Amino acid sequence: MMRKIVTLTRFRAAQKMPKRQKAPKRQKTDRAGKSSRRRKKAAANAAFTAPRPPPPGQGKRGETGYLGYLLRQAQAAARLTLERALADLGVTPPQFAVLTMLKAYPGLSGADLARVALLTPQTVGVIIRNLERDGAIRKAPHPVHGRVLQWTLTRGGAARLNKCRRHVRALERRLMAGLGAKAQRTIRRWLSKIAADLSQEG
Repeated sequence: MMRKIVTLTRFRAAQKMPKRQKAPKRQKTDRAGKSSRRRKKAAANAAFTAPRPPPPGQGKRGETGYLGYLLRQAQAAARLTLERALADLGVTPPQFAVLTMLKAYPGLSGADLARVALLTPQTVGVIIRNLERDGAIRKAPHPVHGRVLQWTLTRGGAARLNKCRRHVRALERRLMAGLGAKAQRTIRRWLSKIAADLSQEG
């Protein structure tokens, strides 16, 4: 009996308690607040603009720049242009370098190719395998050191190199545009001297 009375009392108390009121919707307010914060952030970003480097040929990327950087910048631009020009022929600049060196110096070993083509032995190893597979080069054992392989161009490799050279000559003309014969000789002599002097120090 006592348990029923307690239960009934709790039930009546619950009936008299006011219902909890729902919190007012803040969706619109929140959206407005977020939009305001976004506008403030965008304004702050617009006010703070990080300095941007100048294009090639200006500032420290021009005549007032360091020679080492200017050489690297010019080489990177020339390499990218060459890469785009050779892409239609399915030849990469490193492959072109290997083919060119084998045309100039037939019978080079892989190690010699790496040195004159300015590539790592690992890179030259991959290039040699690919060019041999395509029939562009062939190998022959060294007449004295039998374990050393010598590489030469095949007729197909020479034909591929000639196609590449047409594109390369166009790049060469762009590089020497506006320079007379004397200026070209001076530049070639200067670049060769840099390579020779710094190689001796290494």
